[in-house]
Amino acid sequence: MEGERKTGRVGNGVRGIRRGKDRERGQREREIEREREEREREREREREREREREREREREREREERGEREREGERERGERREGERGEREEERGTEGQRDRGRERERERERERERERERA
Repeated sequence: MEGERKTGRVGNGVRGIRRGKDRERGQREREIEREREEREREREREREREREREREREREREREERGEREREGERERGERREGERGEREEERGTEGQRDRGRERERERERERERERERA
């Protein structure tokens, strides 16, 4: 019956048991709270990773578009250059043709010289 009196002398009275249960409950609540916070932080990190992946995909898309535009520009420039090169080659011909052209030109020059000498 001494436990019911709740005097300071009783070591393991009703109060002591109660306090122990409170302490356990408090620890469990704190643990649950810690776990909840940990899950929340993990969710936040996952959202951050997802955002980072999305930004990376966006950058990749921009790089692709820029690359496409540059390749198209190069293709157009290449076609223009190819056209110019074709025109220039038609004008001057290949090495062999140029040599033959010079040879013909010299031949004509000699013919003119002979004509002048005759006249």
